[in-house]
Order: sequence, then structure tokens, then C-alpha cells
Amino acid sequence: MDSLTLFGLVAVTAMLVTYALEERGAWYTLGFAAACAAGSAYGFLQGAWPFGLVEAVWTIVALRKWRLRMAAKTTEPI
Repeated sequence: MDSLTLFGLVAVTAMLVTYALEERGAWYTLGFAAACAAGSAYGFLQGAWPFGLVEAVWTIVALRKWRLRMAAKTTEPI
């Protein structure tokens, strides 16, 4: 297994784990966004630009979701 394939495996595994744990807290959503960014980089590096592009969009979606979750958390009554 070459280093690029290992990087892709780690990125996709991180996406799976953080997606599964997202309901436990907003920081898992941020982790999912970071894993999507890594998946996007992997897609572009290996030459599969459609995969890289879709993962880049998922990164933006996850960052927006994280930002909304953090904003909601700060407006909750104590």
C-alpha cells in the first residue's frame, strides 16, 4: 500500500467515525469537516477530481452545520 492510498484510507475512515459520532457533540461535526477536507485532497491528489469536488462541497456543508450548532449552543439558556 503506497502512502497516498494510506492517506485516503485514513481520511475515509475518519469521515465514517466522525459522522457516526456527530450527535455526541459539535466537535465531531468539525472533525467530520476536517476529514471531508482530507478526503477532498485525496481525491484531487489521486486524479479523481469529481470525488475531490464532492468532498470539498461536503466540507463546506459540514462547516456550516458546525457553525450553526455552535451558534445554537451559545444562545441556549443556562
